[in-house]
Amino acid sequence: MKHEQLFIAITLLLVLLLSSSCKQDSAQSVDARFASFIVNPKASNIELFWKDDDGRVFKSIQNLKNEVEKKGKHLRFAMNGGMYERNNLPKGLLIQNQKTLNELDTKDGDGNFYLKPNGVFYLTIDNKAFITPTQDFKNDGDIKFATQSGPMLIIDGRINEQFIENSSNLNVRNGVCILPDNKVVFAMSRQETSFYEF
Repeated sequence: MKHEQLFIAITLLLVLLLSSSCKQDSAQSVDARFASFIVNPKASNIELFWKDDDGRVFKSIQNLKNEVEKKGKHLRFAMNGGMYERNNLPKGLLIQNQKTLNELDTKDGDGNFYLKPNGVFYLTIDNKAFITPTQDFKNDGDIKFATQSGPMLIIDGRINEQFIENSSNLNVRNGVCILPDNKVVFAMSRQETSFYEF
């Protein structure tokens, strides 16, 4: 019996995969400037991908789509996320199937990744989703998937103090957040926007 598979992708390097039915997951369009997708991680497995079975970096969502369709699955939704180096290595933490493929980066540096606090999005083996500041992240062995990125947009219900309301730092942006019911929201701007506006 064939059942529908649901997928989400995060970056040209790191990719989120959702498997299971899509009945509890939904696309949203409250604001035309942004695209968003809400996922119940208890009903859909969220997975991170970086390389295919032959060890080649996916590099594009189309490559991922081709790969999963070869396995009889269907790509429903994809977006970029996480960060990576020029050589396509993950920037910061990457955990895939409980295996750490790249270590947590706690250094200081330039660029968006190092705007403080940056954070880690992760999923446990019992399909609970979390986002935590990098300095608070601990892997107690029950983390199934994790990716590090930065900066965190909202901390304790407040917009990150580093963001300026009328900033000229405009880019197409994407991010992830967790609702009080533990559903996960993936969002992407359809046009260039500031961190504050996003």
